[in-house]
Amino acid sequence: MNTAPLKETFKRELVNGILPFWATHGWDQESGGMITSLDRRGGVLDSDKSVWFQGRSAWTYATAYRTIEQDPLYLEIARSCLAFIDDHCIDVDGRYFFRVTRTGEPIIKRSRYIFSEAFAALALAAYSRATGERGYAQRAHELFARIILTLDTPGMLSPKVNQETRPSVGLAVPMILMAVAQEIRDALPSQSEYYNAFIDHSITTILTTFVDREHKAIVEQANADGTFDYTHFEGRLINPGHSIEAIWFMLKEARLRSDTKLATETLTLLDWMWEWGWDTEHGGITYFRDVLDKPAYEYWHDMKFWWPQTEAVIAALYAWDMTKEPRFERMFDDAYTYAMSHFPDREGGEWYGYLHKDGRVSTTLKGNMYKGPFHIPRMFMEGYGLL
Repeated sequence: MNTAPLKETFKRELVNGILPFWATHGWDQESGGMITSLDRRGGVLDSDKSVWFQGRSAWTYATAYRTIEQDPLYLEIARSCLAFIDDHCIDVDGRYFFRVTRTGEPIIKRSRYIFSEAFAALALAAYSRATGERGYAQRAHELFARIILTLDTPGMLSPKVNQETRPSVGLAVPMILMAVAQEIRDALPSQSEYYNAFIDHSITTILTTFVDREHKAIVEQANADGTFDYTHFEGRLINPGHSIEAIWFMLKEARLRSDTKLATETLTLLDWMWEWGWDTEHGGITYFRDVLDKPAYEYWHDMKFWWPQTEAVIAALYAWDMTKEPRFERMFDDAYTYAMSHFPDREGGEWYGYLHKDGRVSTTLKGNMYKGPFHIPRMFMEGYGLL
């Protein structure tokens, strides 16, 4: 792999394309924070603000400042998003909203999730790392503790399904919290022992609860006791992009610790999930599969969303960096070539988010409550660091 020009391409795409698009069109200099629902050229489609994207946006710009270039605008945007969270996005009970108006009035509070809080903690830690201001790292640590308390206290969260009828757990929580723990550990070295133990627990949970070794797959939902219930749609659901994202979080940890056992097991999982996810006819990572290869129930199951492609690029690059094996270089080339030949909009800026199975653009919007400045810039920043 010719890494030098690729590294410069990653930086150029980021600083000349992705970051300026959101800084110009999404950053709300009047009310603070980030608007993410934008049309093809950056016009506002919906002025409401996704709370988890205030944290995600702050993380993106703070991390770009620390790892790419020290542009004061990046820190200003990150500060703006963090201030918007503090001023408008926390309810009186300490829980965070999911969606607020442009000026911060509450609209939706999802009582079964902790993801708004998780990305706020991620952002606080990233901002501390960018600025050296330890107080933000301490706040991230305290917020993380409140997240764990919320998860561990019966009745604080409304379960997605009736736990008496179907006691189940989801992949998202241990996966996301592992990434948050990695960021806070780097921001607050005095708590490394605590976060190492938490990351160990997260990895063990993923490997022992969600990995179906018989069918060579990672499933999204499992029984609370670590068994599988394949009598219903949700229990059979595979989201290859989500699994591949969890895989590169674990590869990153294996690389950091020089843990060859974890690396070997995780690379095997990458092979499995690539087999499930890669569309051999049209290219790209497909959205949903069924672990028993039955018909998938979601109507967008065969579409190509932007973020699974970015996770595939990162995971393949980690795999190649750790092994230098040609098959992982080919995996990277396939994922990166597909992403860069289908998603970027060279005329309107940024990336399209949603393609049909055959690669045709489904909608020209550049953002909504779920797409904003996070997965794409993270791909370029992780890749830049590895290269």
